[in-house]
Parts: sequence; structure tokens; C-alpha cells
Amino acid sequence: MRHLISLILLLFYFKISGQSSFVFFGEEVKPGTKKHFEIPINDTNNSTIIPVTVFCGILDGKTLGITAGIHGYEYPPILAGQKLIKSINPKSLKGVVILVQISNLASFQKRSPFVNPLDNKNLNRMFPGKKDGTISERIANFITKEVISKSDYFLDIHGGDASEDLMSYSAYYSNSSFPNTSLKGKKMAESLLFENTVVFNTNGKSFMKKNLPSLYCSAEAFKRGIPSVDIECGGLGKVENKSVHQIESGVLNMMKHLEMTIDSPNPRFNKRYNYITERTYHKSSFNGIFYANKRSGDYVTKGMEVGTVTDYFGNIQEIIYAKSDGVILIITGTPPVNKNETILVIGKSKK
Repeated sequence: MRHLISLILLLFYFKISGQSSFVFFGEEVKPGTKKHFEIPINDTNNSTIIPVTVFCGILDGKTLGITAGIHGYEYPPILAGQKLIKSINPKSLKGVVILVQISNLASFQKRSPFVNPLDNKNLNRMFPGKKDGTISERIANFITKEVISKSDYFLDIHGGDASEDLMSYSAYYSNSSFPNTSLKGKKMAESLLFENTVVFNTNGKSFMKKNLPSLYCSAEAFKRGIPSVDIECGGLGKVENKSVHQIESGVLNMMKHLEMTIDSPNPRFNKRYNYITERTYHKSSFNGIFYANKRSGDYVTKGMEVGTVTDYFGNIQEIIYAKSDGVILIITGTPPVNKNETILVIGKSKK
């Protein structure tokens, strides 16, 4: 009898709170289903597609937008997106998930680090995009209009590109003018289960002004008042199963935190988090060859030698010293180096 009453109550709850169909790119996605899309993007000279999967839950709820592959040489996020296609179950989902598996398909196909080879532009500097711009600007415009603007929460997944030895971390956007949005982003970042969390403090940043472009994908979402987080996981253009799994499991746990899953609703949280509130950037003064003495994740103190730059005959041109105490978030992990190129990023933790 007790089980019968529980079943009746569940059916009644479903009846009053069942999810409506979700319309994406002019097509209906019915409750409890998912649908794949190949979105065509064209400019006067080039064409590409954006693969997107939309999951429509069986219960009404919020919408989570997820982008991966903004940089097509960052493979763990893209492969984690492939796994999420199967691990997000619309029949146990509350709300909607819009998953962009590969935002920058040409970069992925051509194995092009940092930029879209069709217009040689960095997609993560193009937001909010332009509907009549170059191919990268049009991709950014589509993501802004069809994904970000429809989202209640937003996640952009990255990794270390071809030359970047990167320490994995989560990140969230913060601004004193958006305290509630910032706090929600912080909790989202914590639920991703990375030991280190970078705080993107946007107070005083020019891209937060209404008349200026946001440039970055997740910054565009935050600027619109949407709680926004990033993942940085994996590096040097490598495919590592550990990184892929860490991203997938982190996203699924974040969805539990956002109360978007019906089964197994209890999220996990680490006992302690290392919040990185400041970042120091080091640029090369020369073209040449970089020899790193340290790796990502290493702790350094101000004045410590972390690498050298030589010319093409082995003559030392400069010695790179740490400008601050902290942990190495990113360090160039391949020999080529160019003048004015960032070769080291150090993160300083909150005391």
C-alpha cells in the first residue's frame, strides 16, 4: 500500500511539473529524449558545422549550456563531451542541457592550435560574435544567441593546447556587482571537484562594460548575469583518459549540485579547496628555444629560475625568473618560443 501511494504521488508530481518540449534551431526535442544537430555556419569564403546535442528532461527545470572545443586542439574536453552524450540520461534529467561538443570543428579537423584555420582567429576572443562577420565571429554569434542566451547556468570546458603544460583546475567568474551570480558560480566550480579553483575577478575589467565585447565565451555568459564556470584539464594536446574521466565525472556531479538529476541527486564536495585569486604572466623577450626547469603544478618562490631562452645556436638570451610566489598554472612545454609570447603563468592562492 505504501509503495502504491508513493507511485501515485510520483505520477501526480510528474503531471504537474513535467517538462515541456524544448525547441532548438527550429526543431522540437521531446521530454525524455535527446536530439543531435549539425548546425551549418557559413561566411562568404568558408563553411563549417557545429555538432550539438540537446537533452530534454522529463521534469521541468533549468537549462545548462556547455561548450567544448572552443580550441580544437584541446582534446580531453572534446572527448569528455563525447562521453557526456551517453552519460547524460534525459529520462532522469530535470531541465535541459545544450551540449556543444566541438565549437571549433575546423581547428579540430586541421589540428590547429589556438586559432580557427579558416580565418586565423582565436574563437575565444570573438564573443559575442557577429552574424555577418568572419566564420569565427559567426560561430561565436551562434553560440551567444542559441546557447548562452538560453542558459540559466553555463560551463565552458578547456584544456592545455598543443604547447601548454597545464595544471588542471576549475574556475568561476566573480564581480561585486553580481554577488548572487558570483556565489552560484563559486558553488558550481566547487562541485566540479577540482582541487584548485581559479577566481576570475572581473571588477574593473573593460569587457564588463556594456558597449565593449566580452571576448571570452564564458565571460559573455557572466556578463549577461548567468553563473559561469570554466574547466581547464589536460595539456600539450594529449589525450589522457584520466583527464577525460575527470571532466565527465565533474560535469555530472555539478549537474547533481544544480538539482538537474532525478536519480542519485546528492553531489559530492571536496573537504578543502585551494582558491587562486591572482595570476602573474611572464612573456618572452626573444624568439628562440625555451628550456623549462619546472612543470605545471610545481610551487615556486619569487626569483626562482624556471627556464631559459636561447637563440638558435644555443646562446642564452634570457633567464626566466618567477615574478611571484605561487603554483605554475601553465608553462610552455615545447621548445619553440616567440617574442612577446606568454610562456609562464603563476597562480597565487588566497591566504
